[in-house]
Amino acid sequence: MLESLYLNLGQHDALSEEEKALLTSTLSIEKYVGTGEDIVSEGTRPTYSTLIVDGFAARYRVLEDGGRQFTSLQIAGDFVDLHAFLLKTMDHGIVALSPCHVAAAEHSKLKTITEQAPHLTRLLWLDTLVDGAIHREWIVAMGRRSKLSHLAHLICELFVRLQVVKKTRDMSFYLPLSQAQLADVLGLSVVHMNRVIGTLRRMNVIGWANHMITILDWERLVTIAEFDPTYLSMAREPR
Repeated sequence: MLESLYLNLGQHDALSEEEKALLTSTLSIEKYVGTGEDIVSEGTRPTYSTLIVDGFAARYRVLEDGGRQFTSLQIAGDFVDLHAFLLKTMDHGIVALSPCHVAAAEHSKLKTITEQAPHLTRLLWLDTLVDGAIHREWIVAMGRRSKLSHLAHLICELFVRLQVVKKTRDMSFYLPLSQAQLADVLGLSVVHMNRVIGTLRRMNVIGWANHMITILDWERLVTIAEFDPTYLSMAREPR
């Protein structure tokens, strides 16, 4: 069940069998969340942190006028609210964008990890730091990139992250988001979203059909996106 988490954390540094066993015993609560349902709601004070075992989710904020902005996409192997262990009150919501299988770790058990397993604690801390780095990249993309570059960057990021947790097939990956959901990610109208996708298709850098994205020209896509994966901290080294 936790293979994606092991792969996600293990990309940064090796996990011992003892650390894997500790994570297994900590993530003891499982449930399934339907598309469109909140995994964690804004304003709540969860007593546990949630891991995506399978599926896609998104952090989001809703404005007073009802407008919604996604601030990151979450995939298998991601702790979506690990920071709630210390922050306590959620300042945003996390919604399932597809059917999600999730597992939860009670904060009391996470506290035990911080007291008894310093190396594993550092890896979980790094996981929250990478979340922050992703948010910074999204801010830059939203404020300074063209919408074509922004979408290309998102595709590059998702491909690299999904590849780590073995959710890609050759140069393809499944993205079960509607164009309306993608429009919320990029801050576009659905009509403009459709035009941007069409432009990348006509440039022959991606194929996109039935929620399957196929990267046809990785180097050109990276150039369009100005994609540098440094912010994802992919190097495997002692932590």
